[in-house]
Amino acid sequence: MSIETPLLLDTVANAVVDYKGQRVLRSNSGGWRSACFIIGVEVAERFAYYGISCNLVMYLTEQLGQSTATAAENVNTWSGTASLLPLLGAFVADSYLGRYRTIIIASCTYILGLGLLTLSAMLPSISTSNYVGKNKVTLASSELQVNLFFISLYLVAVGQGGHKPCVQAFGADQFDGEDLVECRAKSSFFNWWYFGLCASTSMAMLILAYVQENLSWGLGFGIPCVAMVIALGVFLLGTRTYRYGIKEVKSPFVRIGQVFVTAIKNWRPKPSEIAIEEEACRTLPQHNSEQFKFLNKALQGKVCTVSDVEEAKAVLRLVPIWATSLGYAIVFAQTSTFFTKQGATLDRTIFPGFEIPAASLQFFIGLAIVFFIPVYDRIFVPIARAITSKPFGITMLQRIGTGMLLSVICMVVAALVEIKRLKTAKEYGLVDMPDVTIPMSVWWLLPQYLLSGIADVFTIVGLQEFFYDQVPSELRSVGLALYLSILGVGNFLSSFLVSIIEEVTGGDGKDGWFADNLNRAHLDYFYWLLAGISAVAFTTYLYFAKSYIYNRQSTI
Repeated sequence: MSIETPLLLDTVANAVVDYKGQRVLRSNSGGWRSACFIIGVEVAERFAYYGISCNLVMYLTEQLGQSTATAAENVNTWSGTASLLPLLGAFVADSYLGRYRTIIIASCTYILGLGLLTLSAMLPSISTSNYVGKNKVTLASSELQVNLFFISLYLVAVGQGGHKPCVQAFGADQFDGEDLVECRAKSSFFNWWYFGLCASTSMAMLILAYVQENLSWGLGFGIPCVAMVIALGVFLLGTRTYRYGIKEVKSPFVRIGQVFVTAIKNWRPKPSEIAIEEEACRTLPQHNSEQFKFLNKALQGKVCTVSDVEEAKAVLRLVPIWATSLGYAIVFAQTSTFFTKQGATLDRTIFPGFEIPAASLQFFIGLAIVFFIPVYDRIFVPIARAITSKPFGITMLQRIGTGMLLSVICMVVAALVEIKRLKTAKEYGLVDMPDVTIPMSVWWLLPQYLLSGIADVFTIVGLQEFFYDQVPSELRSVGLALYLSILGVGNFLSSFLVSIIEEVTGGDGKDGWFADNLNRAHLDYFYWLLAGISAVAFTTYLYFAKSYIYNRQSTI
């Protein structure tokens, strides 16, 4: 007995195995030793992704000759696609391949896309810029270059579709949720995961944006490709230390789908089946038996188990939170499009002879995150824990809501700064001189970038942890894909808004809200609109969050 007890204590409670398919011990697998390898591959992937996305709007307008509105729509459409494809990647991973294999395949696809993207940027371009009077005219790039560019860009999106939901879920799987110490470590994992992610993102925005605009776009796209090759090698080095989930015989998608189908079939039950349903409902938790009561009909005939019904209800409870988070996602989409174009018109001189690239301003979002996450994890959480007696200081939904409120404030600040920018352009007679730098320091944009970063610490990290924790354990890749889909749909909604507003305000040769000459545009109106949308979404979110029933009470 004295020999077996330490082994039992060291055994991981979750249904996981090692790379040989054998049961694992806590002392020689998982935890931070494995998570570090996985965080490493995510750091490189984010470095690659933001090395492309942060300056994409500038490449489309300056190298491919697209208008500001068209470029913004293309960026939002690509970002939206890249954020929705993880739903497909997560389905494949959770149903067929498993997370480990999906990560490897997705990484190879990612590397192929980055390689072709580098090639497209190095092709001889016939893009030239000429001036006709005061107007800058950009001729189109070659058709081959444009086609290869967009094919490779969407190949990167496909690679991210398999990579993004699986890597983070696989990393969190390295911590045993049934062990108190590892459970707390898992909560910190989400914080430090985002810390590493944003540190690499900041480096990409600071270094790669400068390389792309001042040295070579080919080199600027090639460095991320090399980074992904190295990252894949690092990920493979940790293979022997990882904890791997055991695939269930019956797919979780089938189980949950069967609950909905059976509930519909039993909409008008026989008297004998009603008694079976009532008896089965007595085994449901009190707080769970009345919510989404129509799903209890799936218990008739004993086709579905109580556990299946609970899982279906847990998934359904996520829908209002998902939908009301879209207002935040629309604001999130602006940092890589109109914020960047705003910065390009201002005085970006850091010291004589050096100008910070407009895309590198996004570095301050990452800087705010990198600074604030340790403050949140090491100072805010312990203080809040002492006050509220909650394991993580505040609930996941309270954390998400705090970030939403900050995003509303961010849009208000952005609108006020844009009003100041337009006023300065008018005072100096620069309204019809879009290529002349406005004598207004780029540091005026700093508050909106910092607010955006701090809001991300609350909402983005909160959404990651929430959607990972509140779905059935076999669907955690899908849970994180649902979180990513919020950002994806937010990008599409942003693109849709831009298209509609451009059609309404910019027709018949008028200077609309998104005129190529930003000195005649009205981004301030757009920012006020987004502040209103965000405020409405936040209010609706509070209503649903207040009545939300957590799937795992221990993780509140």
